[in-house]
Amino acid sequence: MRGFIEKIIGDKKEWREMEARAKTLTDEYRIVYNEIKQYIWKSSGLGAIDVLKGVLGLFEEGSDNNKKVLEITGEDVAAFCDELMRDKKTYTEKWREELNQNITNKLKK
Repeated sequence: MRGFIEKIIGDKKEWREMEARAKTLTDEYRIVYNEIKQYIWKSSGLGAIDVLKGVLGLFEEGSDNNKKVLEITGEDVAAFCDELMRDKKTYTEKWREELNQNITNKLKK
């Protein structure tokens, strides 16, 4: 139980630190970061933190090098996000597995 609580508190602290960093981004980067955050969060929940941490670092570096945000992500930002999430388990996959497992279990009875 203690590990679970520490994980939640640690995740919350890390999230707050990331959000503070995101607020320091230029308007262009902050707008795209927030849109990406919503897109990724919808499909993966807490699994998104590591991905968003990487995006944030990438955006900070891009901003420091005076690059436009779409030079980093490309014009198809959804495709950029999908590529980042390619190896991550999403809620949809979890629900699909649960559905199939539930059906299998009920048909075996």
